[in-house]
Amino acid sequence: MSKPNWNFKSGDFLSLVVLLLGAFIVLLPLFVVFLTSFAPSVATAKDLSKNNWSLANYQAAWQQGKFLLAFANSTLVAIAVTAFQILTSALAGYALARLKFRGRQALLLVVLATLVIPFQLLVIPIFLVLKWGHLINTYGALILPTAVNGFGIFLLRQYFQTIPLELEEAAAIDGANRLQILWRVMLPLARPALVTLFLFTFIGEWNDLFKPLVFTTRPELRTVQLALAEFQEQFTNSWPLMMAAVTIATVPVMVLFLIGQRQFIQGIATTGIKN
Repeated sequence: MSKPNWNFKSGDFLSLVVLLLGAFIVLLPLFVVFLTSFAPSVATAKDLSKNNWSLANYQAAWQQGKFLLAFANSTLVAIAVTAFQILTSALAGYALARLKFRGRQALLLVVLATLVIPFQLLVIPIFLVLKWGHLINTYGALILPTAVNGFGIFLLRQYFQTIPLELEEAAAIDGANRLQILWRVMLPLARPALVTLFLFTFIGEWNDLFKPLVFTTRPELRTVQLALAEFQEQFTNSWPLMMAAVTIATVPVMVLFLIGQRQFIQGIATTGIKN
């Protein structure tokens, strides 16, 4: 029987150790949060050694934090913003990647420049525009300010450049116009980049606390992060209850990332490649 050939180089082994150590450092706090959420509400995670596992904290956190409405609002806002960003990024990214027009490079530089401007720096003019449009305390205030994003435009522009031009020429010979080429040829081939943009946008909107805090005051517009912040103020002394609320707010995006991680990695890996 032949022995397995473990051909590990010292550099590979060191990289593996560093990756495992990094994974341990990242996952340890999550494990502590998850473990503490099952502890009795008046105790700590040490009581779990006595097999006092209970879902009572999750039930209490869900009811007292009113997370059902917050989940509905966050889902609506995240899906709407993601849809707008995918639409605008696909159109603008395709134009910057394929169309030849004067000022294209300058426009691309403007798009890239928006990436270095913090959203908080623009909050006053955005607030004034929303107030002028009577959108304060509406879903529009949570959706429209981030409906367009320079990162998404640049991401899809880079990915479109990796697609062979011959495919578009063949579609044009068959009579397809620019929008048909984008819809039937480019977007199906850009699926990894679209999934990457979807994950970045959805998770970013789900975890956003700034917009709901600044642009809304109505309780019926509370999002998950705002509900979590209010819950934290009310139950500062009950760590198991707080950890249950944190887990409730975190699990949906973790599941979403695990589902799309393969396409996400492929999209990130191939975005920088250009024919």
